[in-house]
Amino acid sequence: MCEASAYLVKEGQEHLIMESVDLIEPEGDDMWRLVGIFGDQKTVKGRIKAMNLVNHKILFEE
Repeated sequence: MCEASAYLVKEGQEHLIMESVDLIEPEGDDMWRLVGIFGDQKTVKGRIKAMNLVNHKILFEE
């Protein structure tokens, strides 16, 4: 599987936003729409801090 988990980094700690993210699309300034493999969706405000595709992690920060 190639899906990743998305996390929001706050105060140095990673907080899970969503698992099995299949698609990330920009929704405006610092807004992102995350779509999971089953069609579930979430919107996150922040910027992409890092993407580690080997470990299937996407890190956002406010």
